[in-house]
Amino acid sequence: MSLRKRDETDGVGGSTKLAGSPEAPEERAPGRCLSLLPWDRFSAWLHCVCVVGFDLELGQAVEVVYPQHAKLTDKEKTNICYLSFPDSNSGCLGDTQFCFRFRQSSSRKLSWHCLLDQFDRDLPIYLKKDPAYYYGYVYFRQVQDKTLKRGYFQKSLVLISKLPYIHFFHIVLGHIAPEYFEKNEPFLEAACSDIDRWPSPVPGKTLHLPIMGIVIKVRIPTCHDKPGTTEVLQTAHQPPAQISIALPTVHEVDLFRCFSPVFFHIQMLWELVLLGEPLVVMAPSPSESSETVLALVSCISPLKYYSDFRPYFTIHDSEFKEYTTRTQAPPSVILGVTNPFFAKTLQHWPHIIRIGDIKLSGEVPKQVKVKKLKNLKTLDSKPGVYTSYKPYLNRDEDIIKQLQKGVQQKRPAEAQSIILRRYFLELTQSFIIPLERYVASLMPLQKSISPWKSPPQLKPFNQEEFMKTLEKAGPQLTSRLKGDWIGLYRHFLKSPNFDGWFRTRRKEMTQKLEALHLEALCNEDLLFWSQKHTEVETVDLVLKLKDKLADGENLPVKPGTMEKLQTHIDSIILALPEDLQGILIKTGKT
Repeated sequence: MSLRKRDETDGVGGSTKLAGSPEAPEERAPGRCLSLLPWDRFSAWLHCVCVVGFDLELGQAVEVVYPQHAKLTDKEKTNICYLSFPDSNSGCLGDTQFCFRFRQSSSRKLSWHCLLDQFDRDLPIYLKKDPAYYYGYVYFRQVQDKTLKRGYFQKSLVLISKLPYIHFFHIVLGHIAPEYFEKNEPFLEAACSDIDRWPSPVPGKTLHLPIMGIVIKVRIPTCHDKPGTTEVLQTAHQPPAQISIALPTVHEVDLFRCFSPVFFHIQMLWELVLLGEPLVVMAPSPSESSETVLALVSCISPLKYYSDFRPYFTIHDSEFKEYTTRTQAPPSVILGVTNPFFAKTLQHWPHIIRIGDIKLSGEVPKQVKVKKLKNLKTLDSKPGVYTSYKPYLNRDEDIIKQLQKGVQQKRPAEAQSIILRRYFLELTQSFIIPLERYVASLMPLQKSISPWKSPPQLKPFNQEEFMKTLEKAGPQLTSRLKGDWIGLYRHFLKSPNFDGWFRTRRKEMTQKLEALHLEALCNEDLLFWSQKHTEVETVDLVLKLKDKLADGENLPVKPGTMEKLQTHIDSIILALPEDLQGILIKTGKT
């Protein structure tokens, strides 16, 4: 496959210059560090596109990687090969779409990573890229073909990306993959050429993304959006006739459909995910396993799930031994599996969800009791939740009745998912608000910040002190649910999710303190200070101010603060002798 040079007027795939074309204003973002190179736009969305086929002698093999310069290690290629095909027992005839997640073997930087990092800062915490993992979005086709020795055509088109935009890539693949299987590599090259004209994935902007004759309109959420709301897509200057698909979400899965097989246990599953308990989802196909795992991870939103999760996991995965060993306790991870072998291999895991075929929500789900783990012998065991876990909170019967009523009244699945998502959101917020309130109290008072001293430290997190605050300002203020909230908090404070959440909050608060300290420093008459001190002290101050100028780009300072700091540095340097001025001007940028 050739890597042809494309100019701006190239119209492969029927693309035209739209709001997302090279001249779009969002491309000229402030602080961009490098000019865009060929394939930079593509790299902002995808690492590469792979075609995985089945060879009678080699088995699964990566046939094509596009663009050709995209780097994948042998280990990454092996993982992609096995994760791109359903297990043979799944019997996936026809077309199947699913998603997987795998570890990145080596760190590599994009040519414009600094600009992408800026976009990442504006994302909600649960949509930020994880530097250690890739997502694989798969469109697998298996159809009878008597011309082939094996008797079947088996091939997967796979998009490899850092972005967890599940729904968006599902739609993109659904549009390009069927045609790719008919037209092969020239079509794939044309589709990639279209993607390389897309605007950057800027949070909060309405993006128009042309792809092989259609335009997808999306808005990526920002950290400033109110949780649980979907911003209305803003209409751009384009005529609506050009918009083929407007997506209400880039990342959300159909929650109600995914949870319908374990409908009566949604609250218990929320607790298990919140606490980072080891969970395995045993499903008949990769579609069901990946959707269910992604639904589980999203049910504690806007909290981020900090442990590892694998929407589809196979016995060939490079972490198979690490995650299935019996020599230590099962790790904090959620695995989605389809191979019957796992029913035996993961028998020692404390919480197992067994789901049958996920059907459209057209009938009232039957109540499935929680079963004891010893009853799980094979993957053919009846659907249900196999665990000895006793929930801390009493079950909320109202949400069960509300959703059951919706099924009886044939309420649309989208509406059912909205109700369920709002329920999980309110439950998570009721749980996290007391923690947020307590952590905010660890912040030193602003009057304790002196420009001439180091920024004050945050007070340490004291578990017992926090527990005392729950008596008057606990979740009972916002949730009607009864139960052992104290026990739930004690368990949570030992979990990876608390550790990840608190580390993130501590970093944000420390940066806020540094920002307030910098603002206080900028409000001082630093030139007057320098005139009252020795040259050595003044040079030391300039060097420290330059360090703060470099670090300040990542701090949440008020507008104009960095400009004010630059002015201070310039005025102090100009007041020094000429020989010192030359040295200080050369020391970093001023």
